[in-house]
Amino acid sequence: MDVFGLSVIAALTIGLTLVFEFVNGFHDSANSIATIVATKVLSPVAAVSMAAFFNFVGINISLAVAKTIGKGIIDTSIVPKEGIVLVFCAVAGAVVWDLITWWFGIPTSSSHALVGGLIGAGVAAAGTAVIVWSGTLKTISFIVISPLIGMAAAFGLTILVMRIARRVSRTTVNRYFRRLQIASSAAYSVTHGTNDGQKGMGIVALVLIMDAGGSTAGGFSIPLWAMIACQTMISLGTFFGGWRIVKTMASRITKLDPYQGFCAETGAAAMLFTTAHMGVPVSTTHTISGAIMGVGATKRFSAVRWGVGRRIMIAWVLTIPAAASIAGALFVVMHALGI
Repeated sequence: MDVFGLSVIAALTIGLTLVFEFVNGFHDSANSIATIVATKVLSPVAAVSMAAFFNFVGINISLAVAKTIGKGIIDTSIVPKEGIVLVFCAVAGAVVWDLITWWFGIPTSSSHALVGGLIGAGVAAAGTAVIVWSGTLKTISFIVISPLIGMAAAFGLTILVMRIARRVSRTTVNRYFRRLQIASSAAYSVTHGTNDGQKGMGIVALVLIMDAGGSTAGGFSIPLWAMIACQTMISLGTFFGGWRIVKTMASRITKLDPYQGFCAETGAAAMLFTTAHMGVPVSTTHTISGAIMGVGATKRFSAVRWGVGRRIMIAWVLTIPAAASIAGALFVVMHALGI
């Protein structure tokens, strides 16, 4: 039986991918709005509305990340008969892990949850031969690199602003940066949409290719409807956002003034714009968390609640193996059931 010209499993996988995009936006909404809410520049409702709009604006800045997700993590040609089931399990593993971490208010990475799901389901299906090591190792390395660069960029920008405005009253500085922070938050939301919207696009394109009996070696294109659908779902998810995580991101790591919020968002946005064009599916959560820590460290090292940071980092490390385990176990069950 076909659904809109697709096999049932392909249609279910695309539908689940759109759910993943919604959960991604829901889970990651804190990334886009935490600093601007923490500094009281915008109300939560105004901030999340703006973030949702600018998430959608990032629809077509770059498609390099989508191609990495679609063909740079696992080689689905090794398991052509079970390829779509594999992808279904990968997305399901990412969704389950996202929901678990959302429930406990832990700002983990939806990007790395999806990568972990692909690896876990792929290994369960065909062993480690299915892994595309170049893309996988590049992605894993940025688990460390992206928060460190985000931290360094925000730290350096904050020091620069402090030096330039050292003879201006704090009240005056914050008054100007309240306006500038709206721009920096919008820029961050655009890059968040560019990075995270592409993950679903890559999965949808991969499923369409496999369902038609093709291979990613023959080309990789993303239909316009898939781009619009994925970006719409992540924007809606952002609008209905995860307030549990906002609390962690906005207040538990460090306290922020508007100029510090501006520096954190600008540093993180610059990092995400760069990696989007490099095709590296980095974690927007990792990047903004590192940037907030970098800003906090400019006050004094103890201004950052490193205990909270350590718990977040542990969750970062666990994300790929946890999502991989969930996806791998699901694949084994579905395979045993003959699905």
